[in-house]
Amino acid sequence: MLSDSNSLKPNYVRRGFLDALILVIPAIPFALVFGLAVRESGIAIWLGWSSSPIMFSGAAQITLITLLGEGASVAAAATAALVVGARHLFYSFSMAPVMQHQPSWFRWFAPYMLVDQVFALCVGKQDLPAADFRRYYLAAGMTFWVFWMTFTALGLFVGPVLPAGLDITFATPVLFMGLLVTTIDGWQKAVVAVFAMVVTFLLADMPSRSGLLVAALAGLILGLVLERFRR
Repeated sequence: MLSDSNSLKPNYVRRGFLDALILVIPAIPFALVFGLAVRESGIAIWLGWSSSPIMFSGAAQITLITLLGEGASVAAAATAALVVGARHLFYSFSMAPVMQHQPSWFRWFAPYMLVDQVFALCVGKQDLPAADFRRYYLAAGMTFWVFWMTFTALGLFVGPVLPAGLDITFATPVLFMGLLVTTIDGWQKAVVAVFAMVVTFLLADMPSRSGLLVAALAGLILGLVLERFRR
């Protein structure tokens, strides 16, 4: 009977891997965009690609490489990349409760893999038992890590040989819109998302992409207000 019950228990490693694969596919053009950005920046390709294992944050990487290629100072480019990556702080706040029940090694290692896709998949899994959540998180995170290392390297060589008229920069907004749709499960979240997008648009000209951070803070405040009224 014990073996039968174990056989019926969900395999969260396999589930994390399969769920991640669904979001890997639309991220492939995004990885190619990064490879193309490295090539066009004039930065040594090995140096540009090294940002993948060091930063593991696609939007921040593209921001950093693009600005450096345009002649911005290292300080300005790094500041813009930090602003773009600041949204991960909000991911951390959201995941903090479940992390409190995890071993210390996981609490140190998990933030490295908390990219947008992993957050979108795992934010709804916080009610799982600690061990099952950890298996799911690691499976999804490692799937994206292997994918990103592989396809950003491939993009260094595939991006430059794509047809000149083929514009793959559409991949970035499409990817984030897809992630946004998967996480909206109520009218409050929809209102917050639309509000944050409007604020981002209005503040698009702020220096160092800081409008993104302001929009994220504004969306967070609105979300807290709506949640308070809902209760």
